[in-house]
Amino acid sequence: MKVSETRNQLHELLQQQQAAEKTSQGRENRSVSGSVAPEEKVTLSERAREIQQARRAVDALPDVREEKVNELKERIDNGEYRVDGEKIAEKMIGESLLDILA
Repeated sequence: MKVSETRNQLHELLQQQQAAEKTSQGRENRSVSGSVAPEEKVTLSERAREIQQARRAVDALPDVREEKVNELKERIDNGEYRVDGEKIAEKMIGESLLDILA
């Protein structure tokens, strides 16, 4: 499985969670002023708890892996970083074929 596919699934789960939150907020905002709304009880499903947990995990991830960036900068500065064009071409072709077949 590609990492990008995992992120897409997490993104979909987060969008579903956000949509559910917007829906519940809309219900709260519809109450008539001056009237008392009956108390509501919300119970989260196991899936909703998993979505919240995934959301917290994604939020905790750094946007940039600083240690990796610094390591690569150092290797470039020292002239130790080499790019294998053949490997890059193989990856690009492989990814293109996967996209075509999908």
